[in-house]
Amino acid sequence: MAKMLQRAAPWSPSRSRRRSIRTLGHEDTLELCELAALDPVANVFIASHVLTAGTAAPTASGAEILGAFDGDGRLTGACWLGANIVPVGMTADDAPAFAEVVRTADRRFASIFGPAEATLALYNGLGGRRARDVRAIQPLMALDGGPTVRPDPLVRVTNLDDFDVLAPACVAMFEEEVGYSPVLGGNDNYYRRVRQLIQQGHSMARFGDDREVLFKAELGAVSSAATQVQGVWVNPAHRGLGLSHGGMAAVVGFARKLAPVVSLYVNDYNHRAKACYERVGFERVGTFATVLF
Repeated sequence: MAKMLQRAAPWSPSRSRRRSIRTLGHEDTLELCELAALDPVANVFIASHVLTAGTAAPTASGAEILGAFDGDGRLTGACWLGANIVPVGMTADDAPAFAEVVRTADRRFASIFGPAEATLALYNGLGGRRARDVRAIQPLMALDGGPTVRPDPLVRVTNLDDFDVLAPACVAMFEEEVGYSPVLGGNDNYYRRVRQLIQQGHSMARFGDDREVLFKAELGAVSSAATQVQGVWVNPAHRGLGLSHGGMAAVVGFARKLAPVVSLYVNDYNHRAKACYERVGFERVGTFATVLF
């Protein structure tokens, strides 16, 4: 696994001193793709976006990508700035300059997530922003082969006929993981995201005889090099039965039809989840962090 993951060039003093930051445009798309490709697992979020949008330019919803350029005009780091903030190829030394731009933009965002060093440096650079939770150590795990346990044959790709039972399970997972409801106040953005993942074929689940969701997971980001699994959940009434092992093995099988490497990140304190992923064949390849606002 380690030989598959290329790391960004090490920091140098000249890189830190000579830096300009601006919003990326369509003309920067290729260079952003090259930057993301230096670590395709850590940067799957931005690679997935560019693959879908076809450009590094700002989106219709107002999200944008900031880029840092050295004195020779080369893109050395980037940062997604939308409902969430996601560093891309960014060092801790670059983070204060990005944080300054974010502060002046005066935008609302739900979280910062990505490689731990850059994520935590960005958060520190934001100064007065108070976080609800800082998850500083989240093992980034990846698998570039088949699963080491038997896939559950009853796990399948979902369809829109499943939405009415799948959506409540997704909400329950989010509430358990984050601590509040994503549909609070009638906000239906989360439901639109669930529907979008189903339509893309990136939602998988096992259902009981009464259509009850027993296990579910989604591919939250998909690039040509890697996928990132999110939203892994086992119905509390059916935990302890081993559903997660076969379920994750099935998810790996579906995901590897789209890209060779399957990845995810997990809270360091979630020992049961880490043990499940390791049993399925995932190995730790880095460390993420998430700051929730």
